[in-house]
Amino acid sequence: METFLFFENHWLEEHHLVIVSYTWFIMVFLAVLSFLATRRLSIVPGRLQNFLEAILEAIDNFLIDTMGPEGRKFFPLVATLGIYILFSNLIGLVPGFESPTSNVNTNASMALTVFAMTHIVGVKIHGVKYIKQFMGPVWWLTPLMMPIEIISHLARPLSLSIRLFGNIKGEDIVLAVVLMLVPFLVPLPVFVLMIFTSFIQTMVFMILTMMYIAGAMEEAH
Repeated sequence: METFLFFENHWLEEHHLVIVSYTWFIMVFLAVLSFLATRRLSIVPGRLQNFLEAILEAIDNFLIDTMGPEGRKFFPLVATLGIYILFSNLIGLVPGFESPTSNVNTNASMALTVFAMTHIVGVKIHGVKYIKQFMGPVWWLTPLMMPIEIISHLARPLSLSIRLFGNIKGEDIVLAVVLMLVPFLVPLPVFVLMIFTSFIQTMVFMILTMMYIAGAMEEAH
């Protein structure tokens, strides 16, 4: 797979540096795309403005359906993660590119952001009472429940990272094999399946992010 990398050269031999290059490429691409779409906003939107508005509106509706109106304050976080993950997933389908989300470090950084936000929201809303959820329904169960709750919460960023990494890395490997065997013709069903998986994994990450934050917003028991 390394031989197909568009950014690979004599000074970018380390894999993590290659991934960082693709990450910055996507960030710059999205920034330029946003600038072009918003520099001349119009009541009657053009194609690019209409396209981005449709995406943002879909994410907004998805957020409200999952978290309710109170969840709208987290729209910047959820939308940023969703759009970035989707483009990161899809760019790996272009020959010569590799998905940043096929690297566990990229996913871990996003998962840890969600993890931190979840508990910051919980403490901000409930204060010290937020700790009660780690202690169980009755005090004498605390020695048993606290380790279980702590482990389950620590497993969340691990689960978010590994799930996305495994699926997208698998896509990249399959695409690399297909390109080596049939370099000028990628079977359409495989390509469609990869696009579908990219969208599904984006939605899964967004849904879990919203569920974790919504759970922290609920009254601690």
